[in-house]
Amino acid sequence: MSETAAIVKGAVGATEIASARSRKAALGSFVGAIVDWYDFLLYGFMAAVVFNGLFFPSHDPTLGTLAAFATLGVGFLFRPLGGIIFGHYGDIVGRRAMLVITVGLMGVSSACIGLLPTYASIGWYAPLLLVLLRILQGVAVGGEWGGAALMAVESAPSGKKAFFSSGVQVGYGVALIIVTGIMSTLSATMSNAAFLSWGWRVPFLFSIVLVGIALWIRLGLEETPEFVAKVGAHGERHIKAPVIVALTRHPGAFFIIISMRAIELLAMYMVTTFSLYYSVSVLHMSRSLFLNVGFVVGAVSCVTLPFFAWLADRVGYKRVYLTGAIIGVLATWPFFMAMEARSVVWIVILSVLLANIAHDMVNSVQQPLFTGFFGTEYRYSGANIGYQVASVIFGGFTPFIGTLLFDMNHTWQPVAAFMALGGLLSVVVAAAIKMRRE
Repeated sequence: MSETAAIVKGAVGATEIASARSRKAALGSFVGAIVDWYDFLLYGFMAAVVFNGLFFPSHDPTLGTLAAFATLGVGFLFRPLGGIIFGHYGDIVGRRAMLVITVGLMGVSSACIGLLPTYASIGWYAPLLLVLLRILQGVAVGGEWGGAALMAVESAPSGKKAFFSSGVQVGYGVALIIVTGIMSTLSATMSNAAFLSWGWRVPFLFSIVLVGIALWIRLGLEETPEFVAKVGAHGERHIKAPVIVALTRHPGAFFIIISMRAIELLAMYMVTTFSLYYSVSVLHMSRSLFLNVGFVVGAVSCVTLPFFAWLADRVGYKRVYLTGAIIGVLATWPFFMAMEARSVVWIVILSVLLANIAHDMVNSVQQPLFTGFFGTEYRYSGANIGYQVASVIFGGFTPFIGTLLFDMNHTWQPVAAFMALGGLLSVVVAAAIKMRRE
């Protein structure tokens, strides 16, 4: 074999190895994201339909719902803490180790929720334990996104970073399918009394199975090439406080990340969580409607998210993001009008428009865009904390704020205005900054 042929063969072999590593990293991020989002979303559904009565009994149903939604928000409050802890060690020790810990912590927390006694059994200890487990869930998810995004982005081929990292967000859609599928099945196959008695525990205990699969895959991952090249295979301590470096070198990046996530978070949590409460408790519609809407949204996102990510790699992140954000703002008012009119057809159409077009277009570019604001040595800390703070501001308390605004005004208009204004913030900030294609 000639020297040239040997070089070509070696290059081809190296390319195949790199491609296999990219696919494996993408799979590991995807599967772990399913577990973390399954557990986190499941809590949101239960807060809307179960926890208000089982853990927060009240003579006023709205107060019970507000208390349940407040615990939903508590998990989001602790996501930045998870971002700080796992971001710090992820930048020093490595991405892989943190991903194993986050998925394990989330699974254990969720299984324990499924075993909790209710208020009727142990009084106020029940909501206290529920809140503590919700805090652990928040810490786990707080560390998950940054590690999963970086594992996929830093291992992806050049020019395909949005597509290869889209599995992190597709995991959300698959988790939504699993959660709504299980909830719909239980609602259809058992009485309301049986569901409130023990049926609600089944989905939480099922998370043990998902965790086992995710751990098996993630334990077989390699560290990302970029991390090894910049920091070292064993995590040499080049920077002692990555989060401080990220904050001081790129303070504007945090504002950009938080603002650009507003429309994404508001759209998804209005469609999947607040609307479930509003349609059932206020409009007295069937609980199965928005459970089925959630199932449809999750299924469609498995196609739309990777497609928009593929498109963004080719036409640019800014075009895809701005198109989605503008659609989200424009669809807000019609969505609430459709709910008020109890028009099932328009509710489904506008839910898909908000959650699968607007949300998914915006979401498809976030992994490579947000992580690209920071250097490799402090990227886990920087991108993750900005991402999680946005989740607190626009995500966790969105159902709570929506419920409170409606209860204070007895109309949906203030809720829609809150969502539209958040979307406008995303549009203005995205339009003002420059975005690289990669």
